[in-house]
Amino acid sequence: MTVLTSVADGVAVVTLNRPDVRNAINDQVLDDLRAALGEIRDDDKAGAVVFTGAGERAFAAGADIAGLRDYTLHTGLDARMQRLYDEIEAFEKPTIAAVNGYALGGGCELAMACDIRIAAPSAKFGLPETALSVLPGAGGTQRLARLVGVSRAIELILTGRTAGAAEAERIGLVSGIAEHPVAAARDLARTILARGPLAVRLAKLVVRTGMDAGRHTGLVVERLAQALLYTSDDKREGAEAFLAKRPADFTGS
Repeated sequence: MTVLTSVADGVAVVTLNRPDVRNAINDQVLDDLRAALGEIRDDDKAGAVVFTGAGERAFAAGADIAGLRDYTLHTGLDARMQRLYDEIEAFEKPTIAAVNGYALGGGCELAMACDIRIAAPSAKFGLPETALSVLPGAGGTQRLARLVGVSRAIELILTGRTAGAAEAERIGLVSGIAEHPVAAARDLARTILARGPLAVRLAKLVVRTGMDAGRHTGLVVERLAQALLYTSDDKREGAEAFLAKRPADFTGS
């Protein structure tokens, strides 16, 4: 299997499993990732998702370059990887990339499609596509600019240079560095899962919507989401648990 999935303590871990080729992403990997997403979406025991790569060398070293020679206009228009990463970005459950080693090209774009990124000290991020006379076409041009700013994104894309974990944290590409990124991502996921599930889902939706719309539209969506949450049982439970100084027992309703 090119993708392995496990669920424990409410957290699904999705592992790219091609360590012999630094977890390079080919069509089979894309198919298996989409299937894994479908299973997790329907699994009530999985409240959050951690993506990582098998082995210690790479999270994912990009697309499988061997197939690039045969790509055509139609391959670009089909945009299979970009469409899948859009699904990951819009996924209803929180997503965290635990980046171990290299995250290059499509691997870096996969990490950027996740809500949060945690890197090992050895992690390296890069979008080297221009060396092949193509560009980061799985969302890289758009997501990197939103994460680190337009000027820095253009510099990284045009030069194709890699950024180490420390630089990635400094420029906002990752939110933290951990010796054991999968364990750290699991801990972070469990922290999120202790919050109100409706609030978590809507907060993610509002932030994502606001990034693709104007400020006014984002504020309107925020207002509507808050109004909806005010009608929920979980809002009442959260307030009562806080006042009683006890853990909340959220039901997602």
